[in-house]
Amino acid sequence: MSFMKLEKRGAVYILTLTNGEKDNTFNPDVLAEYHQHFDKIESNYDGAALLITSDHPKTFCNGIDLTWLLTQSPDVFQDFVEKLENVFLRVATLNLPVIAAINGNCYAGGAILASACDFRLMREDRGRFCFSEVNIKIPFTQVMTDVIRLLPDAQALRDLALTGKAVGGAEALQMKVADSIHSDTGLLPEALAFAEMMAQKHRPTYSAIKRLLRPTVVELATARGLIHA
Repeated sequence: MSFMKLEKRGAVYILTLTNGEKDNTFNPDVLAEYHQHFDKIESNYDGAALLITSDHPKTFCNGIDLTWLLTQSPDVFQDFVEKLENVFLRVATLNLPVIAAINGNCYAGGAILASACDFRLMREDRGRFCFSEVNIKIPFTQVMTDVIRLLPDAQALRDLALTGKAVGGAEALQMKVADSIHSDTGLLPEALAFAEMMAQKHRPTYSAIKRLLRPTVVELATARGLIHA
């Protein structure tokens, strides 16, 4: 079963999450598929950008597949957590611009995934961004904490992480979580236009600057063998 699809429009890779009926949640099979697509993207060194979005009208990604999780042993869960961290680190250090078009709810691990992206565009009229970990009693790991620290506003990060409140597009923009907000019909075209513009950047130079700005996650990703040229 496929949980997402990868296509390329011009210089833009579009990774569309297609398991919206299950909230595009993470389980081991889903994580493996992310890496397969990232391998394909990073094996091509042409100028490009990656746009991550969902085909579900209400959901971008809502974190861990809790139905799956409740059936697993602690050892399996610990292994899964490391694999989940690796996906976040991979997104944060991909060697090209990465843009999230958040077209619906973006909770818990989904919000961490979005935080790992270089830029975030959101719908202004639907969907919430939320670090719900404090509410669902699953604390961040140190790696996850380092990833969410990539968000530009430290006070906003503190407020979101410690209160677990959900914010819509306008508030997310005010908190600098979202770089811009758009209508339902405008989000994907605007995100694509932005991705096309970013794809024109010299990829090795962009990658070098991006990684210099993210030394902690780069160090973690390098130690785990996740960094690609």
